Amino acid sequence: MTFTRRSFLKASAAGFGAAVLSLGITGCTLDNDDDEIIEVSFDHGVASGDPLSDSLILWTRVTPVDATTTSIKVQWQAATDPNFNNISHDGETLISATSDFTLKVDLQGLDANTTYYYRFISNGKASPVGTGKTLPTGSIDKVKFAVVSCANYPAGFFHVYGEIAKQTDLDAVLHLGDYIYEYGNGGYASEDAALLGRLLPEDNSDEIISLTDYRKRYAHYRSDSNLQAAHSNCAFITVWDDHEVTNDTWREGAENHNDGEGEFNARKMHALQAYFEWMPIRNVADKERIYRRFEFGDLVSLYMLDTRVLARDEQLSYGDFDLTSAQGQSDFVAAISSPTRALLGNEQLTWLTDGMTNSSSKWQVLGQQVLMTKMHLPFEVLQLLVSLQVSQANGADTNALLAQASALFTELAQIKGRILAGDPTVTDAERARVDTTAPYNLDAWDGYAYEREVLLGTAIATQKNLVVLAGDTHNAWAGQLTTDASNPIAASQNAGVEFATSSVSSPGLEEYLALNTQGPEATAQMEQVIPLLVNDLIYNNLVDRGYLTVTFTPEQATAKWNYVSSIKTASYEMQTERSKELRMLAGQPVIQG
Repeated sequence: MTFTRRSFLKASAAGFGAAVLSLGITGCTLDNDDDEIIEVSFDHGVASGDPLSDSLILWTRVTPVDATTTSIKVQWQAATDPNFNNISHDGETLISATSDFTLKVDLQGLDANTTYYYRFISNGKASPVGTGKTLPTGSIDKVKFAVVSCANYPAGFFHVYGEIAKQTDLDAVLHLGDYIYEYGNGGYASEDAALLGRLLPEDNSDEIISLTDYRKRYAHYRSDSNLQAAHSNCAFITVWDDHEVTNDTWREGAENHNDGEGEFNARKMHALQAYFEWMPIRNVADKERIYRRFEFGDLVSLYMLDTRVLARDEQLSYGDFDLTSAQGQSDFVAAISSPTRALLGNEQLTWLTDGMTNSSSKWQVLGQQVLMTKMHLPFEVLQLLVSLQVSQANGADTNALLAQASALFTELAQIKGRILAGDPTVTDAERARVDTTAPYNLDAWDGYAYEREVLLGTAIATQKNLVVLAGDTHNAWAGQLTTDASNPIAASQNAGVEFATSSVSSPGLEEYLALNTQGPEATAQMEQVIPLLVNDLIYNNLVDRGYLTVTFTPEQATAKWNYVSSIKTASYEMQTERSKELRMLAGQPVIQG
């Protein structure tokens, strides 16, 4: 990750959002009284991001009171102390409506493994003070991340961000996508929004499509005090998922881009422009290529991947195959495992596997969006869950289907338990019921099997310690990453582990299974049954919102899931009894309690 002035200028010219290179002390005079004073405010806080060992992105947005304002002068300071006695960088620039009055400053020439304090000043108003830490170099003994995803403003309070803001020992916050949602009031997970005071504003209350729409949505999310606190406390390293554009985005379209909403590529470009304007991410010359790598000394190589915009082929659908026939089943297997089927794409996959192969870091860590663990459920269960989702989407009464699903889960779990116990009375027909499986979510890596096999095979062949981090599902998971029996590099072997975070506020599988209305006994039962039926799954939490911390040392990677008691009330507590800690020891790619 080497950035020169020339590469910065090239990226800034081609990228989105106003960006300024800051090389040190300029001696600029703050608050020049000779200039005309414009009334402004810092309504959206400050943020830092994309830390390197010698540089850090700073971000803010200045809000002019007068909507006819065309440009605003902004100044910045960065220091190694909270009182700004030891200022290392300062400067000033003009921002305008062209970048939605947002500003990114790329501090250069910083010291490694150092916390910097920063602030912005404009027209006599000072922003809040933020902090961000540069990456370490050389031999280090610990790296700690907070991992978060899927924050839907109307769905509930952002208590999870507030908890992250309280952490004092984080090296970075990894946001794995769905930072915003595109739906309007009355859309997904908004049924409690009015009661909670979380409705979207009137001028941004519909599904977002235009550049103005996306900008206003970010502005509204960034008005949340908990989100502002998290950003000001620690540097974020981010990547988008689908809802930063629209639901189930792929390379040339999306499930939630419909007739009458214009050309998809135009909508996508609006979404990406607003993302680069509002997020503390370093500008890139090609706006769709945000995959990048961060080195934390000799301990962690972190690869932030894009599984949505750049190369993803359209999601497969079970409805396109006749799975009742042998030919239909064969066609489905061929499609899902096709070597031409892309999630990362050849360019990004080669960059990743080359990087892993040549890395000398103890841990290879992937920050990405969708589950990589094989989430294969018995086919009977899959069929029933599809029927349940269709019925829910149509507003039909699903009580009978829910009861049927609960009974089926229990019945198949009992059969699986007998098989694992070596019960000789298990019949071939019973064994087939639990062994005949199919992927639950074709939007995840299960729908793009070939690239997963290449990646996992590379980790095994190069003897790397692989930890994959995921979001997207709104529930917490931990799984073994295993290769297929047909993998030509390493058949049926453990390649690494996956730790997936719950959501900030978006509801998960508990909504479909109505677990939130059935009580803790039903939840406890389902959280035991699903890992029993899914071979590679070790842990799940199906009902709680929260975040993940992952701590790396030379000896082990430790994941801890943290949950809030409620996102539907202004007050909450941390659910320590629901917290879970799992680990992977270096050189042993299996999850341990």
